[in-house]
Amino acid sequence: MHLSENEGIEGKIFVVTGGLGFVGSSLCLELIRRGARNVRAFDLRSSSPFSNLLIENGVHCIQGDVVRKGDVERAFRGADCVFHLASFGMSGKEMLQFGRVDEVNINGTCLVIDVCLELGVKRLVYCSTYNVVFGGQEIVNGNEALPYFSIDQHADPYGRSKSIAEQFVLKNNACPFKNKSGGCLYTCAVRPAAIYGPGEDRHLPRIITTARLGLLLFRVGDKTVKSDWVHVDNLVLALILASMGLLDDIPGKEKQHPVAAGQTYFISDGSPVNTFEFLQPLLKSLGYGIPKTTLAVNHALVLGKICWFFYTILYPWLNRWWLPQPFILPSEVHKVGVTHYFSYLKAKEEIGYVPMVTPKEGMASTISYWQERKETVDGPSIYAWLFCILGMVSLFCAAYLPGDTGIVSILRAISLFFFRSMWTIKLVFLLASAAHVIEGIYAWHLAKRVDPTNARWWFWQTLALGYFSLRFLLKRANK
Repeated sequence: MHLSENEGIEGKIFVVTGGLGFVGSSLCLELIRRGARNVRAFDLRSSSPFSNLLIENGVHCIQGDVVRKGDVERAFRGADCVFHLASFGMSGKEMLQFGRVDEVNINGTCLVIDVCLELGVKRLVYCSTYNVVFGGQEIVNGNEALPYFSIDQHADPYGRSKSIAEQFVLKNNACPFKNKSGGCLYTCAVRPAAIYGPGEDRHLPRIITTARLGLLLFRVGDKTVKSDWVHVDNLVLALILASMGLLDDIPGKEKQHPVAAGQTYFISDGSPVNTFEFLQPLLKSLGYGIPKTTLAVNHALVLGKICWFFYTILYPWLNRWWLPQPFILPSEVHKVGVTHYFSYLKAKEEIGYVPMVTPKEGMASTISYWQERKETVDGPSIYAWLFCILGMVSLFCAAYLPGDTGIVSILRAISLFFFRSMWTIKLVFLLASAAHVIEGIYAWHLAKRVDPTNARWWFWQTLALGYFSLRFLLKRANK
């Protein structure tokens, strides 16, 4: 496919579902840069870290739910092309919210297709995933001829729902508009690898937080395991090229079937790599290391299933801020512990995709981004939490709880070994408590100047951890 850089973009109207997200916002900005007449970022959220930049560049942000027909119609009316990026359940706690995963990924996609057909939208590009063909089996240099992974064998509802949704999208390719105007909807699906880049807000923050807490305890699988990554700029390029591949009004080719219509494309940087080796430069630049201990995939799967079971029990509270992300889940074990990478040859031959950002360049920009924000990810490790919480609880029990047997007697004996008398134990507890309260109040006042958005969190964290928390806020204040 040989088209000009902005073919099918200049003067056109675009809608990006999930447009306030990491990839969606990058796509919106690139469409604006290429001369689109109107770009609409359609998202459930009213704002995101990317909102201001989008508004400053002329992107029209529309709040709405992809499963509500009225919202979708309002966003799609008059559009020439829709990029459907909105999804739910890709990682972490979201994976276990089965109902919402199917509602957004399946029902929402069906509604997007239906509205496109009703309103006469000519092009629909669906952002899919490797998981439609991968479910834990080894794949080496796979291609688009691979069959879909069995629906009932997916390890998580996300992969299953995306597979069903992608098949719906492709099934409706070349479907005539409902207004009988003579036109039809052309569709295709882009299947990206794991996405990274400056501002990525789903995988990397979770990995960095795990490393910062000291919980990145082991690698999964051996060092020969490889998988694909894709820089956000490369993915945005692929999405735009896919939309061009759906054009049916190219001069001299009006009667030809669009090259991308009904097609799927694997998209990556083209450099399969071990996940832990790929992340090592980033973590090392932040002062964290990659663990040397290796956990076999079958053992990691047992751990993942335990986490899955535990969080399933906590289902009613999955959306609560105080419930941390699960340590690891079965499908995440597959992603990092089983070799699976694909060729982008079809995308190169049919829509002209070639990665414009190399892995080295992409990781360098990502490292630069996180180093600039290092103070925002610095914080106490899990060991500081355990030391302070267990220490204060133990002192309280030893000083004030009655009982000469059981755990209280043991804690009292340990405390007496260090402090020699009950009077000293009580004094130490009172002084430590007073210090924590004073440090917490000071942290709250300091955070109102340094980090006002999180002032309350700094108060509670410092109240619990004392100087183990306060020193990070002081470091930020000094900068």
